[in-house]
Amino acid sequence: MAVDEAVLEAVATGKQLPTLRLYGWSPSAVTLGYFQSLQEEVDVRACQQNNVAVIRRITGGGAVFHDKEITYSFIIPEDHGMIVKDILQSYRQISQGVIDGLKEFGLATTFVPINDLIIGGKKVSGNAQTRKQKTILQHGTVLLDVNVRSMFSLLKVSDEKIRDKMITAVEDRVTSLKQQLGREVSFVDVQNALINGFGAAFDADFVVSVLSSEERQRAEIIEREKYTADTWNGMR
Repeated sequence: MAVDEAVLEAVATGKQLPTLRLYGWSPSAVTLGYFQSLQEEVDVRACQQNNVAVIRRITGGGAVFHDKEITYSFIIPEDHGMIVKDILQSYRQISQGVIDGLKEFGLATTFVPINDLIIGGKKVSGNAQTRKQKTILQHGTVLLDVNVRSMFSLLKVSDEKIRDKMITAVEDRVTSLKQQLGREVSFVDVQNALINGFGAAFDADFVVSVLSSEERQRAEIIEREKYTADTWNGMR
């Protein structure tokens, strides 16, 4: 999360080109939507016992368990000629990169407003967006595999009957690439497909790169001052 924010600052100030970033999570983590209550939504003790980090995002939405997935972030100035102005349409436009990428696996993925991608009526990707310093940051997940029961063991649901109903409901409406393809799919294969997909969606050639020393230093500061601080993660 700190790296995403550092890259956003670099793009906003013109020090970096529009950027597609692809990453995984180690250890696994629960990210909390900006407006959510940490104490009401997440079982912090269970997360600690299972070596699961807990971080508040700068984007809205609900709590997300990041485990067997690939996460993308796409960062671009609001006034860039490639991007549409309307917020909903920009969600659709950026999500097209994921849709085009998953075509390489023979999967037909559909955008459902405001921010979901579905396959066969089931959600395979959730996305969130924020706009700061006249710059768009949209990030989202693509589920390689999913364990709904593990997710709910980390979230707060007091009534066991309600928990079981919620697990069943989520299992009925969430899917993964493994479930859709009937086989394991590697992080690298999906990463390469998403690079191609975003390239097709934006008619752009992406150059593989690493963080600049300035971005890395800024990310370390943001991590220390924000994402590892109780004042941020526990602000609600």
